[in-house]
Amino acid sequence: MALSGSKQRISGHSKKAQYGAFTGYVLVVLAILLGIALLTVSLVQPTTFSGLRGLFSDATQPVSRANAAGRSGGRGFIDSVQGFLEAGQQNADLKKEVEIARIRLAEAKAVEEENRRLKALLGLQTTDVKPVAVARLVGSSSSSTRRFAYLGAGRSSGVKPGMPVRSERGIVGRVLEASRSSARVLLITDSESVLPVRRAGDNTVAFAEGRGDGLINIRLINLGINPLKRGDVFVTSGAGGLYRPGIAVAIVTRLTDDGAVARIISNPAATDFVAVEPLWQPDARRGAATPIEESLGTNDTVDGGAQEPEAQ
Repeated sequence: MALSGSKQRISGHSKKAQYGAFTGYVLVVLAILLGIALLTVSLVQPTTFSGLRGLFSDATQPVSRANAAGRSGGRGFIDSVQGFLEAGQQNADLKKEVEIARIRLAEAKAVEEENRRLKALLGLQTTDVKPVAVARLVGSSSSSTRRFAYLGAGRSSGVKPGMPVRSERGIVGRVLEASRSSARVLLITDSESVLPVRRAGDNTVAFAEGRGDGLINIRLINLGINPLKRGDVFVTSGAGGLYRPGIAVAIVTRLTDDGAVARIISNPAATDFVAVEPLWQPDARRGAATPIEESLGTNDTVDGGAQEPEAQ
């Protein structure tokens, strides 16, 4: 009995499965036939389903619009980020280019200034006095209380002790010692430097004495009422035969009881090239010591150490 009931259940389940499979096959065939019919209609009459397509499009329009807005916003955001990053890089590149341009401009100005100074020095060679040498100041004694500078020319270029050294602006100093290819220059601001000067425009004579601090003292020879005033320009007087007359020396900045304190016109710290000139009156110096020589003690120091014997 149990066996027969099991067979009946199995047989009933098999029939349901068969009915289900048959129904599925029928539905598939009907779907295929419907699809073929719809495809045929759409090919023969394309406008038949336009209403349905329009209805479907209207129904999905909000979703499509939201998707389009999202895509557009996403592209805009990406473009903004990309543009920001590119703008930052372009800004950095522009800053670098501006910095390089500033450096090139400074270099061009330096070259222009150097050319101007060289032209001014070359202009000295067209005057009555031809320079013995034109050279660069290669160093100075900035850490010492004395004021010396070093010249990139020496005896091989004709440079000798005592010769005046000047820039295009005015007197710098004089050669103190000369070796084969270099020389040491005593600056007019040195405390041992004494230079005969006169006020430009009249015969008010004085001595310009170095102070060792970048300034010079103007000591009047004729004491009395101080005739000087701020802004007076002093030039070389030519006394003593060392410096030729009329070369700019200093400008008065402050008055004193016996003269004034003056600022030098030709600042050695801002001078690159200088001209070494011959002695103004070498023959006049043989007979008597100049005020500069008296400040140093003997003529031998100015002439470079040992005095040469005169020809018999």
